[in-house]
Amino acid sequence: MDWLTEPFQHEFMRRVFVGGALIGFTAGFLGAFIVLRRLALMADSLSHSLLPGLAVGFMIFGLAPLGLFFGALVAALIVAVGAQLIARSSRLKEDTALGVLYTVAFSLGVVLISFVKVRVSLVHYLFGNILGLSNTDLWMIWGISLAVVPLLAALQRPLLLTLFDPTVAASQGIRVNLLNFVLMIALVLTMIASLQAIGVIMLLGLLIAPAATVYLLCDSYPAMLWGGGLIGMFGSCTGLLVSYRLNLPSGACIVLVLGLIFFAAYLFSPRYGLLRKLRRARHFHEDSLARWEKYDGKKP
Repeated sequence: MDWLTEPFQHEFMRRVFVGGALIGFTAGFLGAFIVLRRLALMADSLSHSLLPGLAVGFMIFGLAPLGLFFGALVAALIVAVGAQLIARSSRLKEDTALGVLYTVAFSLGVVLISFVKVRVSLVHYLFGNILGLSNTDLWMIWGISLAVVPLLAALQRPLLLTLFDPTVAASQGIRVNLLNFVLMIALVLTMIASLQAIGVIMLLGLLIAPAATVYLLCDSYPAMLWGGGLIGMFGSCTGLLVSYRLNLPSGACIVLVLGLIFFAAYLFSPRYGLLRKLRRARHFHEDSLARWEKYDGKKP
């Protein structure tokens, strides 16, 4: 068991595993709302939109985590609100406006990073480097997790009604626009917390894969929330262990582990798995053939 316990003998690895567990659970928990609301494109767009905010934060505040936090937050909100404004004031749909804005924002971030005076590796923020997690980063992750998870848990019933039928939700007095704004803020905060670990490129995998896995396994809404959180936590910690042992990029290992879990559910889910569907199709065919032969044998 030394291969499992040895990483925890290092203080920086204990910090990394705590941060990874918190990030994985929070992202997996939030991912249920993203999957049910079909907001994968928005999540991907907002994750790429963080880069110019980080670049501006570097220019103004240097490497101060709070400066980077507010820069990324403002950049993501500008893209999200800008896409809605463009969609409402033109014939373009919101997904088209998001596609234009996030690619422009990402390109602007790449350009601005080259003007930053402090030494910053673009790869570090594109693909993540959780081994560089500082105490301040860890406290920020704690704060965001403790804000996002209890808030979404408390609002899960009105959020569920809003996700599936906003008109009925509004008729019952639920403030749909406010809930959508709360969900968007929670998404941006979770992305900022996950940025150090997994980077803007693969951030969507950490958000979507756990919830998508549970969605293939059951029809329970609470199970998607808490099960997605647990799968996200397990995938993050397992990916970090694989990364440590094989000296591989941490973000890529986390997403690969979550991807393996997802494809296992896709194939072997007892209710919606591909193998079950193939067996059911073969069973129906054989059953129909047997009935046909039975009745055909009775004919004169």
